[in-house]
Amino acid sequence: MKKYKLIGPFTQLVTMEGLPKRGPIQDNELTIYSNAGILIKNDIISDIGSFADLKKNTAINETEIIELSGKYVCLPGFIDPHTHICFSGSRAQDYALRNAGKSYQEIAESGGGIWDTVIQTRKASEQELTKKIVQRANTLLQKGITTIEVKSGYGLSVEEELKMLHAIRSADNLTKVDLVSTCLAAHILPNDFIGNHKQYLETISNSLFPILKKEKLTNRIDVFVEKGAFLPTDVYPYLKKAKAMGFDITIHADQFSTSGSEVAVKMNAISADHLEASTDKEIQTLAKSNVIAIALPGASLGLGCDFAPARKILDAGGTVAIASDWNPGSAPMGDLLTQACILGTFEKLTNAEVLAGITNRAASALNLTDRGKLIKGMKADFNLFKADHYNEICYHQGTLIPSQVWKQGVLVHKS
Repeated sequence: MKKYKLIGPFTQLVTMEGLPKRGPIQDNELTIYSNAGILIKNDIISDIGSFADLKKNTAINETEIIELSGKYVCLPGFIDPHTHICFSGSRAQDYALRNAGKSYQEIAESGGGIWDTVIQTRKASEQELTKKIVQRANTLLQKGITTIEVKSGYGLSVEEELKMLHAIRSADNLTKVDLVSTCLAAHILPNDFIGNHKQYLETISNSLFPILKKEKLTNRIDVFVEKGAFLPTDVYPYLKKAKAMGFDITIHADQFSTSGSEVAVKMNAISADHLEASTDKEIQTLAKSNVIAIALPGASLGLGCDFAPARKILDAGGTVAIASDWNPGSAPMGDLLTQACILGTFEKLTNAEVLAGITNRAASALNLTDRGKLIKGMKADFNLFKADHYNEICYHQGTLIPSQVWKQGVLVHKS
């Protein structure tokens, strides 16, 4: 096996390098190489630049040269920083009821919603869940998503949450995608728990958290702060214990009512996700903090509600990442690029802001510093689109999919 791998030339290589971490991004701020190539050593980018120069200056006997014909745009591998792809069953009936006029809360109160998925997921074995995660992850991989956050949260007991997290870890070893696990045991109060919200969270933090640390199942704790889920007064002791144990914090915030984003800021969470109900007050609070806002346009499309105010958050100086929220209830589509492009249309985001939201800024939302950009030292995760300009990607709103997906320097999908 040769020491290096050189791939190119690309009509455009969009690095996502040197962009502001916060606030708006104009398209002319993108760093773009023409007739470019990527030089890879093992699974890491060794160099980028002119394909001709890289070819000329690299020892031929040490380099595998993959020379492309045709026009290609090269982008970093996409990152989906919020999904629920560890689940079993369907909530198609919920979708029909919502479109017939029932609210999310009404459906949940009548036995549908999250609890319905909990029942179906509890019935599934760990092996069955692992298989489903791998299938969904591989579907996303074909669309250029090379890193996926995956939450638990449909177990809602120590035993069942562990089953989900074990399934996520097993799936990570069976797919080319990198899976980042998150414990969402604080999704809702389970119907079969004898006790109140605070007692449930105390049980989870005392019994589950130490196992998560011991088995290294996750370093991330999530909470759904919402009426019908958990109130701020319920979650603060839970989150303080998680922080004290060294977990990163992320919050389901401001989906139907406000208060979650305030929790995220007070707890110095890495991200506040959803934010469809955020008002100017919450926007300003988030923008003044280090909390990354994660917009979930798939949930807006599934529920028929407003999009997260991404434009206002950016203009106020905040940071916006974009995720699919793929789940069986409110966001069953699971198509990150389509959703990101639709969000861009309705929120008037530049193409640079859309692409940053699913690459470098999404990486920051997962506290990952080794991907999301095409620069020396980063993981060699990238997508090739048959196009002559990166604008074509958002223009086609998800119907232009990568013709090649490379993960850690290996071609893992070709169409």
